[in-house]
Amino acid sequence: MQETISTTPPARKFLGEEFELTTWESVKPFYENLVNRTIANAEDLRKFFADRSELESYLSENFAWRYIKMTCDTGDKEVKAHFDQFVGEIQPQLAEYDDILNKKTLENPFLNELTDAGFEITIRGMKKSTEIFRNENIPLFTEIQNLSSEYQATVGAMTVEIDGQVKTLQQASVFLENTDRSLRESVYHKLQERRYADHEKMDEIFNKLKTIRHQVALNAGFENFRDYTFAALKRFDYTAKDCYVFHEAVAETVVPILNELSQERKDTMKLDALRPWDKGVDTQGRPALHPFNGGEDLLNKTIECFTKLDPFLGECLRIMKRMGRLDLESRVGKAPGGYNYPLEETGFPFIFMNASSLMRDVITMLHEGGHAVHSIVTKDLALNTFRNFPSEVAELASMSMELISMDNWDVYFDNEEELKRAKIQHLEDIISTLPWVATVDKFQHWIYENPTHTTEERTDAWVRIYEQFADSVTDWSGLEKYKATMWHKQLHIFELPFYYIEYGIAQLGAIGVWKNYKENPQKGLEGYLNALKLGYTKPMGEIYAAANIPFDFSKAHIASLMDFVRAELAILKG
Repeated sequence: MQETISTTPPARKFLGEEFELTTWESVKPFYENLVNRTIANAEDLRKFFADRSELESYLSENFAWRYIKMTCDTGDKEVKAHFDQFVGEIQPQLAEYDDILNKKTLENPFLNELTDAGFEITIRGMKKSTEIFRNENIPLFTEIQNLSSEYQATVGAMTVEIDGQVKTLQQASVFLENTDRSLRESVYHKLQERRYADHEKMDEIFNKLKTIRHQVALNAGFENFRDYTFAALKRFDYTAKDCYVFHEAVAETVVPILNELSQERKDTMKLDALRPWDKGVDTQGRPALHPFNGGEDLLNKTIECFTKLDPFLGECLRIMKRMGRLDLESRVGKAPGGYNYPLEETGFPFIFMNASSLMRDVITMLHEGGHAVHSIVTKDLALNTFRNFPSEVAELASMSMELISMDNWDVYFDNEEELKRAKIQHLEDIISTLPWVATVDKFQHWIYENPTHTTEERTDAWVRIYEQFADSVTDWSGLEKYKATMWHKQLHIFELPFYYIEYGIAQLGAIGVWKNYKENPQKGLEGYLNALKLGYTKPMGEIYAAANIPFDFSKAHIASLMDFVRAELAILKG
């Protein structure tokens, strides 16, 4: 399956190779060219699409680098100013021109002559964008972006002191896997107190966000921001009602397994009470898994893991390493979380994460590596819209990679026992992921269906929803204030509203891809890559079908997948 990967970006036929964005005025003539251009036939229209794609790809990558640099160092004022310039000066103009160009495209009499794969998907997306666009929302989006940056800066500045050393919250969380229970408890309290110290500020930021978002929805003619966001995210393949089906299915089929695992943990550890700081440690008192030493080692081992799965996959990461497209280690001032940011013009993405030394960092690297492969196998698709796939497809790429790479995790471990532990840990994490996804998603539905709620009402709703999907074994007594504000750490709620159900849908798909891979590795990997290579040129259901998996999150389907995962866990546990 080895393929040659070109690292040469396509020539700029419209912008010219020397173009460099400085101000809005520097790029405005290209938009005016598109607005005023005469389109006399289908070939003119095709060139119009290509030129617009080139322009948008350039601007997307320009913004991406500003965002990447800001998240790599949230304290750099010059970098922040550079980012803010794009958000405040350029983005508002782009939104207006996007709407003008969409309307020009949709009104063109030659549109039905473009029958190549992908155009139908692109055009339906344009129609939806045109339906919901409102000029009065442009300044509101700028306000939302600024509040998201304020959230990032607040979280990025959080540190705790342990043994006289200042650590980021990500670095400190390593101690939650320590076998010394009193140390875990102490660190847990430090982490939670540090987060709680800013809980009023977090609530204040979010109160502003939900108010502005509700106004965006009203301006666009929607009853609430949830309905607006489903349209904005172009969710053509499922509805809010389907999300409720997912919530209930997870509550009925996955939460009972969560309870079994929590009770098993409590019994194995011989605890009177299972506390939150007991959830990450090895139940048999073995030291935490230490699969790598530093970001360089993590990257090199992951390249080897990918290469063993397929040489092409390893080459994807090897090229990114040569290009300097990774920043992996946690440090003070770096934004939280991890991401793979597609770079539309040059085609090779950037992976950002906060690695310390935990097994979960390996999972993050594999996850973002799956996204990276997706970016690379679609970089040569004709239009940027073909390369901008929905999250349900993007997360299928990343979550499947976590699972189909498992047979090659021996690159991270010297002995079989640790390898087995890592696999068990990951499969148990998957079981806990689905209820957490349901929690976050259901909470957001409540938030925006009740837009005038108070902070206190929101807190009560969070606790009620959290308890529906959490195990009933863990003892939270005395920790109620931490439970009530734990949603503050979920950046998606602040920055990417409603971007979370995708993880649940894709997790189900990923288990299906893994099941196929276990049955026939060659055919399973081929199906996985076939689905990825489609980008967004087909409806979501057809992309899943290309991977030989159903687009289905019914109770019966989830139950069957959970049976498969439990069987694999049973084999590992012996």
